[in-house]
Amino acid sequence: GSCRHRCCPGRNNACWAPGARRARCYCDSYCQRTGDCCQDYLTSCRRAAVGCAVGPWGPWSGCSSPCGVGSRARSRQVTAPPRHGGDPCPDLKQRRGCLGQHPTCGTAQ
Repeated sequence: GSCRHRCCPGRNNACWAPGARRARCYCDSYCQRTGDCCQDYLTSCRRAAVGCAVGPWGPWSGCSSPCGVGSRARSRQVTAPPRHGGDPCPDLKQRRGCLGQHPTCGTAQ
């Protein structure tokens, strides 16, 4: 089977070609995980693959708790989504612990 004129992103059971002994071979990017790609999949389809691109991390947020244990978060944006079976996007959010120490903490009311 040949993927010469047909390459599909993701998992697409309709993206196939007739292979050896009446078996189907696939031209979707998922075929690399299942091992049922057509013989020319890599040369025909992977050239067009574009991996995800992300921007820089934003600043950390303030601590979610003014007094005691809380968390901070930061995020980044996708600048170019993956196409044609390219590498997926990495994490877009991060979270870490923090200890709120507002000046009013510990003062009895």
